[in-house]
Amino acid sequence: MGISFVGMVHATKDPATRLAMLQRSRGPWIVGQFLAAAGTAAVPVGFVRFAQALRPGPAKTMASGAAAALVAGAPLFVVSLANRAADLERFAYRRGANWPFLTYSVLHVGALAALGAGLLLLPLKPWTGITAVTGATAFGAILAGAKDIPPFVFYLVEGAVGAQLMRYEEPAAPDEEGRET
Repeated sequence: MGISFVGMVHATKDPATRLAMLQRSRGPWIVGQFLAAAGTAAVPVGFVRFAQALRPGPAKTMASGAAAALVAGAPLFVVSLANRAADLERFAYRRGANWPFLTYSVLHVGALAALGAGLLLLPLKPWTGITAVTGATAFGAILAGAKDIPPFVFYLVEGAVGAQLMRYEEPAAPDEEGRET
């Protein structure tokens, strides 16, 4: 939500136009960066909790790897968001180091791919894992070519997967005689 407070700023190619947009909406832009940072910090928590809820096995390993990638990457994006809020001109003209954002993005795409692979091993509707893996593949290609990821599409895919996961309950484990407990 915070990423969209100044509409089309990420899609605007001209730096001067981008700066004017940001200056006109300075307050909402800064608030948006704080909200995006809060979401960036919350997502890894959700991934960790999901991974912890799974039984030991390949799906748990994949989900745990996804959570670890997000935990590692989140601080990098929070720093990028703080820089965006603190210096509008630097962001508008794409000045400054981009490695924190790119590193976060690569880790995030990898996390989505690992989560998707793990989800395909669970008794979920397969579209959840397929959506995550397909999204990660597409986002990886976009990131490699453009050095950016379209925020709306990225979060739309993650939101769809997250909505399904919020409804998921691990099936009861069978006891020694094969009955569910």
